[in-house]
Amino acid sequence: MAKDDYFVIAYKILRYLYECLKQDKQPDMGVLDADFFSVGSQYWGYIIRNLHEEGYLAGVAVLDGGFAGIRPDVEITPKGIQYLEENSMFRKVKETIKDIREIMPI
Repeated sequence: MAKDDYFVIAYKILRYLYECLKQDKQPDMGVLDADFFSVGSQYWGYIIRNLHEEGYLAGVAVLDGGFAGIRPDVEITPKGIQYLEENSMFRKVKETIKDIREIMPI
C-alpha cells in the first residue's frame, strides 16, 4: 500500500488523533497538513472532508460541501475510534505500520 493511499493517510490521521486524545495532548496542527503527508491540497481536503462527513472527525470546517480547514479543536469521534479499530482495510494498514511513533510525532 502506497504512503499516499487514502486508507494509509486516514489511518495515520485517526491514529494520531486517538493517541493525542488518550495522552490528553493538543494535536500539532503542523502534522495535520497536506505538506506533512506530501499530498496535494485538493486530495487532502477530500480526505479530511470525507472523514468529517462520515462522522469520524469533529472540528473540521466545511463550507457548502468544500473543505475549509481543520480547527484547533479537531478530535477523533467515538465513531472514528470504532472505525479505526474495526475497519478491515485499516487492519491491513496496521500490519504494515507497526508503531504510531514511526509515522507521526507524538
